[in-house]
Amino acid sequence: MQFAPRYPSLDSKLYHQQMPSPLKGAKAGHFNAALADELQWSEDEKAQWVEICSGQKTFAEFHPLAMVYAGHQFGQWAGQLGDGRGLLIAQILNRQGQTIDLHLKGAGSTPYSRMGDGRAVLRSVIREYLAGHALNALGVASSNSVGFTSSTQGVQREKLELGAMMLRTSDCHIRLGHFEWINQYQPELLTEFTQKCIEWHYPQCLSAEQQKFEDTVLAFATQVIQNTAVMIAKWQLVGFAHGVMNTDNLNITGSTLDFGPYGFMERFRPNWINNHSDYNGRYTYQNQPSIAHWNLWNWLNNLIPLAQAENKEQFKQDLVECLEHFEPTFLEHYTHGLCQKLGLPAFHKDSFDCAMAFLRILQSEQLDYTNSFLRLQNKEYEAIKDDCLDRFQFENFLTQYHSIREQQEIDVLDAEMKKANPVYILRNHMLQTAIEQAERDDFSEVDRLFKLLSQPFTKQTDLETAKDLAPLPSDVPEVMVSCSS
Repeated sequence: MQFAPRYPSLDSKLYHQQMPSPLKGAKAGHFNAALADELQWSEDEKAQWVEICSGQKTFAEFHPLAMVYAGHQFGQWAGQLGDGRGLLIAQILNRQGQTIDLHLKGAGSTPYSRMGDGRAVLRSVIREYLAGHALNALGVASSNSVGFTSSTQGVQREKLELGAMMLRTSDCHIRLGHFEWINQYQPELLTEFTQKCIEWHYPQCLSAEQQKFEDTVLAFATQVIQNTAVMIAKWQLVGFAHGVMNTDNLNITGSTLDFGPYGFMERFRPNWINNHSDYNGRYTYQNQPSIAHWNLWNWLNNLIPLAQAENKEQFKQDLVECLEHFEPTFLEHYTHGLCQKLGLPAFHKDSFDCAMAFLRILQSEQLDYTNSFLRLQNKEYEAIKDDCLDRFQFENFLTQYHSIREQQEIDVLDAEMKKANPVYILRNHMLQTAIEQAERDDFSEVDRLFKLLSQPFTKQTDLETAKDLAPLPSDVPEVMVSCSS
């Protein structure tokens, strides 16, 4: 590895250094060899992946640390939070020269654990390991993982479960909640911390055109807002529901972080609640854009103290204008992506209305989101119509759909559809089968899903099973997942 430590250069009030606490009887779960190559792991480091991914081996070049941050959880101020069971164990360079965090999840209690035990269970580790891998393969910016390990040590949740650890990678673990903590508890650190965030993650904002620090901050804020909007648009397009979009679960680079009760939508139900702790449906699929906007608005309030006193009122107005970039950025990427999924030209004046008509059919008929786009791509129009109670509604859509497409180069539109519509998504029943087998010390299903999800847009008859493609039966409710992990 090529180490590039930078977070430890910040004020020590922002973290607590400690060693991981390995689990008893650590053993191999699954290893992402391709990612290890991308991160320039040596052959010796690859051979020691179990020791690294279980906290038994650390590095002289980087002393592990737990970050402190704060956050709003379910819209309410939660006070001080932090890495309660994870440690940043290294920062290294990938093959492109980008600094990547290595974060060990399940590494034991820290000063920020509150009432938690600092552990993770095999069930949740597998869910996060496969979800990060799946989103990356789908082209959605996300954390990823080099590998995970199981153990013989029990961890108490609703029941006694197997403890596990996972080595997560991300381009950034600095959350919106870091700024909330600094403003609440150590406001004197805000300027230096913001400056470092810009230098590390948005150096383009340091151009000579920015004459004042306030201008640099505004450029930084705009970039964070736009990157977050793009990420949310991509979530919506693949039917991904994060489930717990607290301010401490969004980072400043717009890459997906912190997989808890997530789900890939099966039936198209925009108001589907996939987190059984989300009693009011705050974090449903349909609310994700507005919640991201709310989180960013809250974050921008924490940047106000960066203005000089005489500029504060103008700076507040400038921050409001930064936030105005969110909606058009989201709509641009969502509209283009949705039209691509349907094989419609994004520039046509009626394409978006036609796409919305298709989504209304999926919602009213409770059709499978992913499979319906595939059927449309494969021109299985009669099969879709046969699944509709209101056949007339679908026929009206199809008439408009054909009238738009017939004016274009169909082959080009069809090729775009194939790039946008995955054959495979990580359905909850697929995960559950892999978890149940892994709890019996059989990781073959984890490996099969890992390979299958590596190429989600390509048909893989040698790897797939009928259940991978099957929509949720009409008499089976969607799964609501526990936050416990």
